Amino acid sequence: MNRIRFIVLFFLSLSADFFRLSFSAAKHQPPTKKNSVSSRTSVILPVQGNVYPLGYYSVSLKIGNPPKVFDFDIDSGSDLTWVQCDAPCTGCTKPRDSLYKPKNNVLRCADPICSAVQYPGNQPCNSPTEQCDYKVDYADHGSSLGVLVMDSFPLKFSNGSTLGPRLAFGCGYDQEYHGTPPPTAGVIGLGNGKAGILSQLTQMGLTRNVVGHCLSERGGGYLFFGDDFVPSSGISWIPILAKPSEDYYLSGPAELYFGGKLTGLKGLDVIFDSGSSYTYLNSQSYDAVVSLVTKSLIGKPLKNATDDRSLPLCWRGNKAFKTVQDAKTFFTPLVLSFTNAKKAQLQMPPESYLIVSKYGNVCLGILNGSEVGLGNLNIIGDISMQGKMVIYDNEKKQIGWGPANCDRLPNVEGEYVEDILKPSCAANNFGIAAESNCPSGLLFE
Repeated sequence: MNRIRFIVLFFLSLSADFFRLSFSAAKHQPPTKKNSVSSRTSVILPVQGNVYPLGYYSVSLKIGNPPKVFDFDIDSGSDLTWVQCDAPCTGCTKPRDSLYKPKNNVLRCADPICSAVQYPGNQPCNSPTEQCDYKVDYADHGSSLGVLVMDSFPLKFSNGSTLGPRLAFGCGYDQEYHGTPPPTAGVIGLGNGKAGILSQLTQMGLTRNVVGHCLSERGGGYLFFGDDFVPSSGISWIPILAKPSEDYYLSGPAELYFGGKLTGLKGLDVIFDSGSSYTYLNSQSYDAVVSLVTKSLIGKPLKNATDDRSLPLCWRGNKAFKTVQDAKTFFTPLVLSFTNAKKAQLQMPPESYLIVSKYGNVCLGILNGSEVGLGNLNIIGDISMQGKMVIYDNEKKQIGWGPANCDRLPNVEGEYVEDILKPSCAANNFGIAAESNCPSGLLFE
């Protein structure tokens, strides 16, 4: 019988027809083995994807020896990394030769990290020699059931070394989906829970307990573990609030401004979640923002596009919009001002909360979180983090952000040294890349 662990995890994806939102809460234990490398360094990885129409950002990682490449949805709202697994697999979306195949590397209940996926209320292990099972349940009624395994992850570090640390992750052999299955092979959790890759790399002495990402409006970007790529200036910092779980990044309180004026919405607690395509506000805040946006559009050449179901609220112009830049002049900037930090304001210009649908309409990328079970919490999703470096510093217990060129990989001196995308590879409004040699994840047919 499987020992089943329930993680409170919301995962609603919008690709063609559904929203993506991820959020989890759990407690974990780390592996205790230290690596012999004494100096901590960093890892930087290119990211593929976009907010619309793909609805996700992903990163490719190699696992095993010989190494095999898998693509993962990046998710700062959870910590457990898992991949579709040939054990055999039920409900896997990838061809069998693209699944992960365990090779006598299943973790047992006696392993310290197994307690990271067990908590009171689950069936405990009956014997320390039993395999360590996990189950992740999703708010959209999807789930992943599997077993913890450990394997090598070949990584190139910023100090020039290439190592293959053995990391624990989930081998998901029974997936259920509600709506369109995700196109990735699994999820990489960026949270600070003890079962996460970040915590394991830190525990081994390889990196600082810092992770960050830079998501481009053009599609793509980069992800990093460690603090080598964190700028020394130009970053706004806010404290991470204490919470029952370290799986996600919560801050606040914040107050919302519209067009430079205070809206009266105060005391907002906010989760920064790269696993959410869109930004979510609680019902009161959402209704207030919709009312403000609607009133600001009076007299402007926009009409409700009720027949466009891309998102709940869309508008049609006199002619079809090609990009958000074509529509942004009709809309008003938003600002989240964090009252527990000096001058910490998250600027949300129209391009940080709007998309242009495949029908040429402009749509509001802020959604009602209360309708998907978030209660009074608020989520800053990918759409509002584009064009910014966002940093989760678990050592200093703070979240930071600042403007950045997310189309190029930086080096440790902060200089941009490598184009992630050729200019001709930038996705247009419909996610269609101009050249066939563009990175996977940008092509959308």
